[in-house]
Amino acid sequence: MTRKIRVLIVDDSATVRQTLAAVLESDPQIEVIGVASDPFQAARRIREEIPDVITLDVEMPRMDGVTFLRKLMAQHPVPVVMCSSLVEAGSETLLQALEAGAVDIVVKPRMGVAEHLMESRIRICDAVKAAASARVSGARRPPVAVNRPIHEPEKKLTADAMLPPPVKSAMARTTETIVCIGASTGGTEALRTVLEGLRPDSPGIVIVQHMPEKFTASFAKRLDSLCAVSVKEAEDGDTVLRGRVLIAPGNKHTILERSGARYYVTVKDGPLVTRHRPSVDVLFRSAARSAGSNAVGVIMTGMGDDGARGLEEMKQAGAFTIAQDEATSVVFGMPKEAIARGCVDRVAPLGSLTAEIMRAATR
Repeated sequence: MTRKIRVLIVDDSATVRQTLAAVLESDPQIEVIGVASDPFQAARRIREEIPDVITLDVEMPRMDGVTFLRKLMAQHPVPVVMCSSLVEAGSETLLQALEAGAVDIVVKPRMGVAEHLMESRIRICDAVKAAASARVSGARRPPVAVNRPIHEPEKKLTADAMLPPPVKSAMARTTETIVCIGASTGGTEALRTVLEGLRPDSPGIVIVQHMPEKFTASFAKRLDSLCAVSVKEAEDGDTVLRGRVLIAPGNKHTILERSGARYYVTVKDGPLVTRHRPSVDVLFRSAARSAGSNAVGVIMTGMGDDGARGLEEMKQAGAFTIAQDEATSVVFGMPKEAIARGCVDRVAPLGSLTAEIMRAATR
């Protein structure tokens, strides 16, 4: 039997420490081995016992979380999940944390609303499990318990709840190719690598990156400043254009639609699908329905199986499909599930994905 995932919670709020510990320990695969109110206490705890994962607050006394993260990654890399309040003002700092080596971002749980607390449990426990198996500083962590989480909503929801069945017949060709990309754990930096290599006339792209709301706008803005293509957070009705990348807003599903030769997105609320909102399955399935063989589907690093079913439907509708390889994935779960379904045309390392996307788009 594999052992439990050992977690150290670092947060200056006693209430948050208590709530977060309760959320994590509600999952039988996770145990909280300690808490710390600041990075100095955390350092002492780490000397006593090295955790599998650290959840880390951003703003703390004596030393902020990002400074501690950089010191930790330089001296003794441990997978870190940043735990933040839902504020847009702090999103730039959290993006810096991802660049410094944090595996993921989660929003601090709020007590009171049952539905919100259930979704918080799903998101936080899944993030910790993904972090436990993530590559940190290029090295694979020792295996720990990362089985499918048990905290399912009462009704199992799939992309069927969001979309009608995909079109069975071949989609009429258009002059434009649409690229749809799905990513999760480790995806923020991986996406930057892919998008920085694109030319200004690259095909229109729609992306689902699992990320909390308020942070996707800053993420898109950061990428826009680094890339030759235009990058923005998707808004309802946005047209998918050459040289434009649309990133699904956090906590909203993004769906590809078609009107004549024009492709555009709708952004809407809805239940968790494949444990996520936004869901890669929702985007990919809409691409199968609306774009068919005019689409390219790309599934990248991330834990779980979100996107595998949708990519299979894209393949069945005539799309060309690509998966990131295991060696360059922070977590190989999502690509692995898609490959296991036999719906991937090409498996490629991160450094080759941009070229593979462009070749597929001009095939």
